[in-house]
Amino acid sequence: MPKRFSTARGREFGEGLRAALAHAGLSGRAAAELLGCQEAKVSDLVNGKGGSNETELARLLGVCRAKPAECEHLLDLFPDTDVKGWWQQHGSRSPVRNRTFVEHMAVAKKLVSWQPHMIPDALQTAAYARGVLRASSTVPAEEVEARVAARLEMHEQLRRGLSCSFFLHEFALRLCVDSVETQAEQTRHLLRMATRSNTKIRILPADSGAHAGLHGPFTQFSFHQYEPLVWVEGENFSLILEEKAAVKSYETIVDSLGQTSLDADTSKEVITDLLRTIEKSG
Repeated sequence: MPKRFSTARGREFGEGLRAALAHAGLSGRAAAELLGCQEAKVSDLVNGKGGSNETELARLLGVCRAKPAECEHLLDLFPDTDVKGWWQQHGSRSPVRNRTFVEHMAVAKKLVSWQPHMIPDALQTAAYARGVLRASSTVPAEEVEARVAARLEMHEQLRRGLSCSFFLHEFALRLCVDSVETQAEQTRHLLRMATRSNTKIRILPADSGAHAGLHGPFTQFSFHQYEPLVWVEGENFSLILEEKAAVKSYETIVDSLGQTSLDADTSKEVITDLLRTIEKSG
């Protein structure tokens, strides 16, 4: 079945409007009656079919009594809901909970992640995440626990059966974060996750030398209904790639990592050996 045309911005806009209506306890018909328009007008606005303007959107948000920050966000998205690619600039640091990432993870059918530096967010234990965040030069101390909670939220998506493949460089696997105890707990968690049928963890050995993933971490999402996208995150920005050529180039990186990384069973043996070493040193 052909994939439906949509964009990351358009999906976030539609989900935001649906959430606003639900929070207000309004159906499309009830909202239309309050606005004095046809129900189809509200439906088209929510589904990004065009034929509406910012004034009509603002009126709908007013009827829903949406919070000012949410109104501003949706009004900012509205003009560009059909534009592919999205560079999100976050100011001095990334948000505590990246709404776009979480919402796309919730509807994805498959996630492929490459991480050369540390354990991926979705696989981090609370103690490991806390250690990573405390080491950051941009994250205020008062935000650490909220950010830990946001990372643990991703665990729910793994439990729902999302198909995941995580490629980790051996350096990331062996990095000691916070303490030996934290490293041991994190390594045990990786072993537990690696036994799940929907989760594959593959290690790229340090002696592999130069490899296709040298330019840094990324996450690839595939969906049942939508075209795939690639997520690249920096210290204070998120880049969402949706153009076919850009997504295809990352697919070739994934293919190359698949050829140079250990298979899932051998990777589990490496993780098990590391855990034994950590426990002996502790």
